[in-house]
Amino acid sequence: MSPVRLYSGYAVVVVLSIALAVGSGHYWIAGLPVLLWVGMQAAVDVRPFFWLLLVMIPLGTEIELPGGIGTDLPTEPIAVGLTGWLLLHAARHWPAYDHRTFLHPIALLLYLHVAWILVASGFGELKVISLKFSLAKLWYVGAFFLLPLLLLRTPRAVTIFAHCVFWPLLFVAVQTLVRHAGYGFSFADQFRTMSPFMRNHVSYAGCLATFTPWLGYFIWSRRHRGKSYRWMLYLIVPIWSATIFFSYTRAAYVALLLAAAAYALIRYRLLRPAVTLAFVAAAGVAVYFVQDNQYLEYAPNYDTTIAHQEFDNLISATYKLEDISTMERFYRWVAGGNMVPYRPVTGFGPGSFVELYEGYTNNNFQTYVSDNQDRSGIHNYFLMTLVEQGYPGLFLLVAFLFSIFYFGQSLYLQQDDPAARAAVVASLLSVTVVAAFSIINDLLETDKVGSLFFISTAILISMGTYSPAKSEPTSGIPPPRY
Repeated sequence: MSPVRLYSGYAVVVVLSIALAVGSGHYWIAGLPVLLWVGMQAAVDVRPFFWLLLVMIPLGTEIELPGGIGTDLPTEPIAVGLTGWLLLHAARHWPAYDHRTFLHPIALLLYLHVAWILVASGFGELKVISLKFSLAKLWYVGAFFLLPLLLLRTPRAVTIFAHCVFWPLLFVAVQTLVRHAGYGFSFADQFRTMSPFMRNHVSYAGCLATFTPWLGYFIWSRRHRGKSYRWMLYLIVPIWSATIFFSYTRAAYVALLLAAAAYALIRYRLLRPAVTLAFVAAAGVAVYFVQDNQYLEYAPNYDTTIAHQEFDNLISATYKLEDISTMERFYRWVAGGNMVPYRPVTGFGPGSFVELYEGYTNNNFQTYVSDNQDRSGIHNYFLMTLVEQGYPGLFLLVAFLFSIFYFGQSLYLQQDDPAARAAVVASLLSVTVVAAFSIINDLLETDKVGSLFFISTAILISMGTYSPAKSEPTSGIPPPRY
């Protein structure tokens, strides 16, 4: 069909839809041509929608819908649509997919992790909430992991990913910095400066810190290709550093320091033993606190554990165990620990902690904000997984994370292409930041951080198996043709 006939036919559909909408009073009918165009575009080339999804990661906003349902707009609807497209595409083209990536051990462990989430949802106490959690997990993995495995298969495609996220994220960071300057960079007023893009300063700092390794990749790639990069070093990097500093988020500072250490470990081939030691140490700390109820010795003083209006006071209160946010974490961690023995195998069900934990709390750890009006979570992704999915769920999560570092070191060593090798490093460092955040936060289920985590993991696999001589897609697979 010629383009003229195609556009003429589409124009007729638009006019008829508008006329039918006005005549019937059902104005939603006028939107049907938009859905038709989206379907036609996706059938031709889905990449514009994927790039749009990446652009909207920093710019999207979280809203509450009627019925207590929360969603991220427009990222979540786009992710749902792209996951649906991927299912249809895979059903037709699966034999032509690169099985080295889609069936990589890292990917297989992720599939097992998601499968157990579905199992735990079936046994959960709040099945509707667990079902919502499971569905969100499916389209997050579909749009942010499986689709990148299909589309981000060359260093050039990875560079486009970096562009799509970097510029809107820089815009959010600069506008936050400017608005924060109007409050004199006050620690107490920082929450006023990041809406509507970020839910809170932790989500904001988490997004910035998780993308920081990709900013390094961005600068490296420009230098490697002989393009101007000094303006980024002398202008963008100072601005970026200032935004992270004035986020006043301790987890971001620590996570970036750990990422810097991880870079040295990767270069000297010490990542595997270091990660193994870290997991063993974490298990040892957990055993220490549980044994003979040692955690009771760290109960806070209710009168002195308060919120602080100055950042330096917050730092001082943190190591004295008098910071309210730190001790409120203890309050919820103790509640989570008390929940585990009741459902050790399948857990209480994904997404159920906030609804159920109050009956398992210990009043010795109570703080002024224990009423949890914000309905925030347990602030430890590993403990949350244990509570909601049982020991099998925690084991699969830890195995999945460990596999990223274990195989990531090998993928780094076996990759000879400089650009692909740099992308592997950026991926590993980004995952390191998220893993560090997960110890005292649960940002992996948010579109600001979880999306970058899954994309980085997909890029790690793709770049580890990338070969310049075989960069063209196999028959039946759309891009990348750059």
